Amino acid sequence: MSRPTVLFVCIHNAGRSQMAAGYLAGLAGDRIDVRSAGSDPADQLNPVAIEAMREEGIDITTGAPALLTVDDVRQADVVITMGCGDACPIVPGKRYEDWALDDPAGQPLDIVRRIRNDIREHVERLIRELSPASDEPNASGDVY
Repeated sequence: MSRPTVLFVCIHNAGRSQMAAGYLAGLAGDRIDVRSAGSDPADQLNPVAIEAMREEGIDITTGAPALLTVDDVRQADVVITMGCGDACPIVPGKRYEDWALDDPAGQPLDIVRRIRNDIREHVERLIRELSPASDEPNASGDVY
């Protein structure tokens, strides 16, 4: 069975989607292909999101905001949206979820930490759903 591909999409691809992609890559390892994009990408990653993820031992600085394309959606098995609304293209046969998460843009670190923690909970659930038979431990030693 091939690895599923998950695409995280938010407006600026600078905070929420980057944090989610960082968690999924860090917690699922090579079991899931991870991508992220934005409907109106920012010039750079949110520095507070970078710091919040650094506290978790996850470096998201290797990512960069990218423009969402229809091909991105076509290549994904699961598309997770986070506030991009009608700008997210719909391709039949894909699994779509919308995670109602606050935008970390312009927020202080304590608020971004809460958003980060919400994202982690969503990502952990997603991993369980996409790889329920896995007995490999994740970064925290939990088995999914």
